[in-house]
Amino acid sequence: MDMELTNTAPVSAPRRLNPRQWIVPAVLALVAFVGVPLWANDYWLNAILVPFLILSIAGLGLNFLTGYAGQLSLGSAAFMSIGAYASYNLLVRVPDLPLPVGLLLGGLVSAAVGVLFGLPSLRIKGFYLIVSTLAAQFFVVWLFTHVSWFSNDDTSGVLSAPPLEIGHWHIDRPASRYLFVLGVALVLFALGTSLVRSELGRRWMAVRDMDTAARVIGIPIGRTKLLAFALSSFVLGIAGALWAFAYLGTIEPDGFSLNLSFQILFIIIIGGMGSIGGNFLGAAFIVLLPILLSNVGSQLAQVGIGDDQLQNLQKIVFGTLIIVFLIKEPEGLARLVLLVRQRRSKAS
Repeated sequence: MDMELTNTAPVSAPRRLNPRQWIVPAVLALVAFVGVPLWANDYWLNAILVPFLILSIAGLGLNFLTGYAGQLSLGSAAFMSIGAYASYNLLVRVPDLPLPVGLLLGGLVSAAVGVLFGLPSLRIKGFYLIVSTLAAQFFVVWLFTHVSWFSNDDTSGVLSAPPLEIGHWHIDRPASRYLFVLGVALVLFALGTSLVRSELGRRWMAVRDMDTAARVIGIPIGRTKLLAFALSSFVLGIAGALWAFAYLGTIEPDGFSLNLSFQILFIIIIGGMGSIGGNFLGAAFIVLLPILLSNVGSQLAQVGIGDDQLQNLQKIVFGTLIIVFLIKEPEGLARLVLLVRQRRSKAS
């Protein structure tokens, strides 16, 4: 007897989106783009929110390399300076070059240099790789200081940032600079989220966890590491251009010192290595804690403690908190936030 074969598999109902998955991000975006510029004063926009967003972007770049790919680096500020100087020269030397294109090309130049300094990672790792990236920090500062072409033959060594404008939008006020940096951060974090969830992101984590096993299953170790250096330096280059153009207002080697590299490293340690949202938490900690310590210090100054003692006390407290994080919660603030959310969901 002839039998008609039919597909009897049940048809699954279309997946419904959880309202929390889009309502919360939509509210946060509305507050960030509309509420903050209306509420925040110029001090908050210039001194807190703009550097907070830029440092979050820089933390994202270093997290690609260290948090996800497991390659240690202390050259973050060097790659930021490359992006800043490259974007400056492109905008100054190429007439009518749009600002977004200048930032993009500056990031690509930084990515190319990042691959060059990432070549030692094919042979060395750990402490020796840190030394290699640290060499980039000192070499880049020396290059920009002694080769006048990068400074457009300016003898002062301190360059004024080019005017920021996109079409008829002049980015010359604190609110406009904040919105511009926020828009760039939103794009880069969206790309970063999709990147770490892609096949390349899984390759990075495989190399980070055990590179020998990753090689056995067919992952190209060298190419994966170099892509991590390239994409990390690309994001850091854009962050460096924003740091110089939208925050400092000047381009100079001293604006990208080794201290900035340590700050970015502390951001991913405190926020959480291998965490996208942790970059915001770590950057908030780095930006807000010194302000809090300064307010406390102003109260202590009334009881006779000198300024030098206050600065040393702030460094001691800052260092102690970092050590506490490393010991008590090595996965950073992102892990603490996740634990709190899990406890609240269980309680409800």
